[in-house]
Amino acid sequence: MADNVSVEAAEAPSLADAGAGAVEAIKSKMYYLLVGVMAVLVVAGAAAGIHARLIGSLEAYGATREMPWGILISTYVFFVVTSTGLCLVSSIGHVFGVKAFTPIAERSVFLAVATIMSGFFVIFFEIENPFRMAIYNVISPNLTSNIWWMGTLYGAYMMFMAVEFYLLVTGKYRIAMIAGFLGVVSGVAAHSNLGAVFGMLDGREFWYGPFMPIYFIASAMMSGAAAIILFTWLGSKVTGNELDPPMRRALELTTQVGVLLITIILFFTIWKFIIGYAGGDAKKMALDSLIKGPYAFNFWVLELGSGMIIPLLLFIKSRGRQLGMMATASAMMMFGIFFMRYDLVIVGQVVPVQYELNVTEYSHLLSYTPSVHEIMVVLGGIGLAGLIFLLGEKVFDGHKTEAH
Repeated sequence: MADNVSVEAAEAPSLADAGAGAVEAIKSKMYYLLVGVMAVLVVAGAAAGIHARLIGSLEAYGATREMPWGILISTYVFFVVTSTGLCLVSSIGHVFGVKAFTPIAERSVFLAVATIMSGFFVIFFEIENPFRMAIYNVISPNLTSNIWWMGTLYGAYMMFMAVEFYLLVTGKYRIAMIAGFLGVVSGVAAHSNLGAVFGMLDGREFWYGPFMPIYFIASAMMSGAAAIILFTWLGSKVTGNELDPPMRRALELTTQVGVLLITIILFFTIWKFIIGYAGGDAKKMALDSLIKGPYAFNFWVLELGSGMIIPLLLFIKSRGRQLGMMATASAMMMFGIFFMRYDLVIVGQVVPVQYELNVTEYSHLLSYTPSVHEIMVVLGGIGLAGLIFLLGEKVFDGHKTEAH
């Protein structure tokens, strides 16, 4: 009897080890499967973009002369907004000295680089000749062009973010703080300038006004808070590393920032409609398309419901401590924010510029449907962000950082 007990006791650890090994093997297979899926999306998106360039964007894309900006522009905005938000939220600790936020710095900076690269991937296939644009951006700058400033400032921003990440990884925290500060300055400048690209178009009443640059900065921080929470949680699942108390505290504070920013964006949204309905007929038509027109589902269900109201309630209920609930809220936010950017870009163009001139042919709302090529490029951009994230978690071992 004693011998049987000793044999069972000897076998128990080996069985436990075997079980743990099987779980690790499954996780490893899932990881490489996800990497493969993301890589396939990148290749498919690039192939669709190259094919669109060969046959011509007018044939491949759903955008038209009347509605020249489609889902590729809104996806570009989504990625660069998220990148700037990641930079701004992480800088609270790393640049501005609130120590409780420092655990999220390295992963956030890495994700800021990943998302800006994904934004550049998408816009690369939107621009007719991106290489010529890059060359003439340097040799023939147009200082009066918001588009020129946007490209230049985002280029500087990506450089500062990449340098900051390298300095963080190598432990040069004081110099990294300087690079981070320059990244914040260039990111805010670039992002507010992106808002000005929309806000200075007086032919588009839905966008026009000083509201847009401020709105872009506030909504960027909301996107950044959601991305930090979601990808930190995903990172712990990818690497199998438990989140330590300082990281949990950082996520709790990030959740509080998210709650604040959701309420700010809700405030902006309410006043956008109040002021908009005091404007001209063109702006009222655009707002009607959101409230009770073809984009009502996007607005009420995806943008407001999924993107703000439900996540706000989940964040409050979680108190920043229930990671699963916080991650669910953040995933819903990212999904809703994607459609928030889509609605912003598309609804701003659905009222024809000739409408208030009483041109009969343009007395109704325009329509736009993304083409297969556009959807594939968008999925390629998402795949690139996912691929860089997954590789980064393995290469940098979950972005473990020392206190600094």
